[in-house]
Amino acid sequence: MAQNTFANRLAELLKKQGITQKELAERVGVTEATMSRYMHSERIPKSEIIANIATALHVTSDYLLGTEKKGDINNDYPRIIRLIARNSASMTQEQKNAIIKALLEDD
Repeated sequence: MAQNTFANRLAELLKKQGITQKELAERVGVTEATMSRYMHSERIPKSEIIANIATALHVTSDYLLGTEKKGDINNDYPRIIRLIARNSASMTQEQKNAIIKALLEDD
């Protein structure tokens, strides 16, 4: 895993979503000190922790790890549906509205 990519994306997502390191640690079930080590590339999280972080931040593990490839929508569609379904219960109405808006917008 490109640890710097993981740490950079983690920091970017926390800032973008207005979540503190402490809040993310609580959601994921690790200590704030452990989360700090992940964010400073001092420690590599286990795969189940990466999955929990991805779920908490509404992204894929592949995105966090820097291995997600942009490509054919037919390849991405099942993964996108699973991601939305997995996270829909914890999404705010604002987040759900943003998804609907994004689907209806013309590029």
